[in-house]
Amino acid sequence: MEDMVAAARALGHHYVAITDHSKTLRITNGMDETRLAAQGERIDALNARGMPTWALRAIEMDLTPEGAGDMDPSALARLDLVLGAFHSKLRLREDQTERYLTALANPDVHVLAHPRGRIYNFRAGLSADWERVARRAAETGTALEIDAYPDRQDLDVDRLRVVAESGGWVSIGTDAHTPSELVFFEIGIAAAILAGLPRERILNYLPLRQLREWAGRIRARRHGDPAKRSVAMAGKRETIDTTPGKQGGSRYVRRDSGGRFSTDQVRAGRSVAQDRRVKAKNKAPKGMKDRGD
Repeated sequence: MEDMVAAARALGHHYVAITDHSKTLRITNGMDETRLAAQGERIDALNARGMPTWALRAIEMDLTPEGAGDMDPSALARLDLVLGAFHSKLRLREDQTERYLTALANPDVHVLAHPRGRIYNFRAGLSADWERVARRAAETGTALEIDAYPDRQDLDVDRLRVVAESGGWVSIGTDAHTPSELVFFEIGIAAAILAGLPRERILNYLPLRQLREWAGRIRARRHGDPAKRSVAMAGKRETIDTTPGKQGGSRYVRRDSGGRFSTDQVRAGRSVAQDRRVKAKNKAPKGMKDRGD
């Protein structure tokens, strides 16, 4: 994971989503809820170091042909992003439109990953009424993915043009299993340009805070949970040590409403008064408590 984040930083990315497979895909050593939580703690610790590239808690959750996921929703609620993907019955020749519409109704899925399941010279992928699928995705706010892995390129340019006409969201993913494969992102950009997709509808171009707010709104709208309607940094500062046994590793952090470390990391004090003593860049106005730098 650390190598992936370092490679993303070298490519100039501001953030990268860590999307291991979920537990049903045992052949890929898929994550169960316990391992997912442990990975989340590692991601939090990595982000707490103040790295320039932020690691997002995420997962590629397996979807049944009926659109159901294989993970406990309470575990998914602590993630920044949830990708849903079909990994079974991918060689069916019959129209699969209803399968997609059902998947797009899954309240936990932000992005439908490699939608067709196609692999060049191996599997043609599923067929559907893509105008209906794209319209439904736009209605639910679910992003459809451009899987930019060279053997996949899924969705392809023709179907992406349909998505562009629908006004829906698109997410570019590399399907990278090694750091060197992150460069496939450029293939996704090329497909988006050829399809005429506006930059404003591509999730990857959202600043980190806006991306997390988008995901929070989608989740809140579907679940109706007031606690998830904002990713505002509501928690008080707490101190952590990112380099145990060494000096200089302590820092103060906040957690968001889901218990995750926020982007609001500081090296200053626990309070506004301490901010002033260390000449913090941003001073909180009266009544804003610990909202300083």
